[in-house]
Amino acid sequence: MELLDEAHTIWNEQVPSQGQAETVQGELLRCVEKLRWEAQTNGNVNWDDQFELLAAFIEKTLEASGVFDAEAMGEIRADIARLRDYEMPEASDDPYDRLSDRVVEYSRAQDGPVPNTPDRRLRR
Repeated sequence: MELLDEAHTIWNEQVPSQGQAETVQGELLRCVEKLRWEAQTNGNVNWDDQFELLAAFIEKTLEASGVFDAEAMGEIRADIARLRDYEMPEASDDPYDRLSDRVVEYSRAQDGPVPNTPDRRLRR
Protein backbone atom coordinates (compact mmCIF):
# COMPACT_ATOMS: atom_id res chain seq x y z
CA MET A 1 0.00 0.00 0.00
CA GLU A 2 1.52 3.26 -1.11
CA LEU A 3 -0.69 5.64 0.86
CA LEU A 4 -0.85 3.77 4.15
CA ASP A 5 -0.37 6.77 6.45
CA GLU A 6 -3.21 8.72 4.83
CA ALA A 7 -5.44 5.64 4.90
CA HIS A 8 -4.73 5.26 8.62
CA THR A 9 -5.70 8.88 9.17
CA ILE A 10 -9.02 8.37 7.37
CA TRP A 11 -9.59 5.16 9.34
CA ASN A 12 -8.82 6.77 12.69
CA GLU A 13 -10.77 9.97 12.07
CA GLN A 14 -13.70 8.88 9.91
CA VAL A 15 -14.50 5.20 10.51
CA PRO A 16 -16.65 4.47 13.57
CA SER A 17 -16.14 1.37 15.71
CA GLN A 18 -19.62 0.23 14.68
CA GLY A 19 -22.01 1.09 11.90
CA GLN A 20 -21.64 3.13 8.78
CA ALA A 21 -19.31 6.10 8.54
CA GLU A 22 -20.61 9.66 8.47
CA THR A 23 -18.29 10.47 5.56
CA VAL A 24 -17.99 8.91 2.13
CA GLN A 25 -14.23 8.61 2.59
CA GLY A 26 -14.69 6.71 5.84
CA GLU A 27 -17.43 4.51 4.40
CA LEU A 28 -15.35 3.61 1.36
CA LEU A 29 -12.46 2.52 3.54
CA ARG A 30 -14.79 0.68 5.93
CA CYS A 31 -16.24 -1.25 2.99
CA VAL A 32 -12.80 -2.23 1.68
CA GLU A 33 -11.78 -3.50 5.10
CA LYS A 34 -15.06 -5.41 5.62
CA LEU A 35 -14.48 -7.20 2.32
CA ARG A 36 -10.85 -7.92 3.27
CA TRP A 37 -11.85 -9.30 6.66
CA GLU A 38 -14.56 -11.56 5.28
CA ALA A 39 -12.30 -13.05 2.60
CA GLN A 40 -9.09 -13.39 4.59
CA THR A 41 -10.53 -14.36 7.97
CA ASN A 42 -13.70 -16.22 7.07
CA GLY A 43 -13.05 -17.44 3.53
CA ASN A 44 -16.24 -15.61 2.45
CA VAL A 45 -18.45 -18.18 4.19
CA ASN A 46 -20.75 -15.36 5.28
CA TRP A 47 -20.96 -13.76 1.81
CA ASP A 48 -24.43 -12.48 1.07
CA ASP A 49 -26.14 -9.47 -0.49
CA GLN A 50 -24.66 -7.27 2.25
CA PHE A 51 -21.14 -7.82 0.93
CA GLU A 52 -22.38 -7.21 -2.60
CA LEU A 53 -23.74 -3.83 -1.41
CA LEU A 54 -20.30 -2.96 0.01
CA ALA A 55 -18.57 -3.84 -3.27
CA ALA A 56 -21.15 -1.92 -5.29
CA PHE A 57 -20.78 1.15 -3.09
CA ILE A 58 -17.03 1.24 -3.66
CA GLU A 59 -17.29 0.76 -7.40
CA LYS A 60 -20.17 3.18 -7.99
CA THR A 61 -18.79 5.90 -5.73
CA LEU A 62 -15.31 5.86 -7.21
CA GLU A 63 -16.69 5.77 -10.76
CA ALA A 64 -19.18 8.61 -10.18
CA SER A 65 -16.49 10.79 -8.58
CA GLY A 66 -14.82 11.56 -11.91
CA VAL A 67 -11.46 11.43 -10.14
CA PHE A 68 -10.13 8.42 -12.03
CA ASP A 69 -9.18 8.04 -15.67
CA ALA A 70 -10.26 5.06 -17.79
CA GLU A 71 -7.16 3.03 -16.92
CA ALA A 72 -7.60 3.52 -13.18
CA MET A 73 -11.31 2.73 -13.42
CA GLY A 74 -10.48 -0.45 -15.29
CA GLU A 75 -8.20 -1.49 -12.45
CA ILE A 76 -10.85 -0.60 -9.86
CA ARG A 77 -13.50 -2.61 -11.72
CA ALA A 78 -11.13 -5.58 -12.07
CA ASP A 79 -10.32 -5.52 -8.35
CA ILE A 80 -14.00 -5.32 -7.40
CA ALA A 81 -14.84 -8.15 -9.82
CA ARG A 82 -12.13 -10.27 -8.21
CA LEU A 83 -13.54 -9.61 -4.72
CA ARG A 84 -17.06 -10.43 -5.90
CA ASP A 85 -15.89 -13.93 -6.84
CA TYR A 86 -16.78 -15.03 -3.33
CA GLU A 87 -16.36 -18.72 -4.09
CA MET A 88 -12.62 -18.04 -4.52
CA PRO A 89 -11.78 -15.71 -1.61
CA GLU A 90 -8.95 -13.28 -2.29
CA ALA A 91 -6.35 -13.97 0.39
CA SER A 92 -3.65 -11.58 -0.82
CA ASP A 93 -3.68 -7.96 0.24
CA ASP A 94 -3.06 -6.62 -3.26
CA PRO A 95 -6.58 -5.70 -4.46
CA TYR A 96 -7.60 -4.38 -1.03
CA ASP A 97 -4.46 -2.26 -0.81
CA ARG A 98 -4.99 -0.87 -4.31
CA LEU A 99 -8.58 0.02 -3.46
CA SER A 100 -7.49 1.63 -0.20
CA ASP A 101 -5.00 3.74 -2.14
CA ARG A 102 -7.84 4.76 -4.48
CA VAL A 103 -9.92 5.81 -1.47
CA VAL A 104 -7.06 8.08 -0.41
CA GLU A 105 -6.81 9.48 -3.95
CA TYR A 106 -10.57 10.10 -3.91
CA SER A 107 -10.23 11.81 -0.53
CA ARG A 108 -7.42 14.05 -1.76
CA ALA A 109 -9.63 15.25 -4.62
CA GLN A 110 -12.37 16.43 -2.25
CA ASP A 111 -12.72 19.71 -0.38
CA GLY A 112 -12.68 17.88 2.95
CA PRO A 113 -14.95 15.16 4.28
CA VAL A 114 -17.95 14.35 2.08
CA PRO A 115 -21.12 13.59 4.08
CA ASN A 116 -22.32 10.02 3.66
CA THR A 117 -25.98 9.10 3.43
CA PRO A 118 -26.33 5.77 5.26
CA ASP A 119 -27.65 2.87 3.22
CA ARG A 120 -30.66 1.57 5.18
CA ARG A 121 -30.27 -1.81 3.51
CA LEU A 122 -26.91 -2.40 5.21
CA ARG A 123 -26.77 -4.42 8.40
CA ARG A 124 -22.96 -4.75 8.37
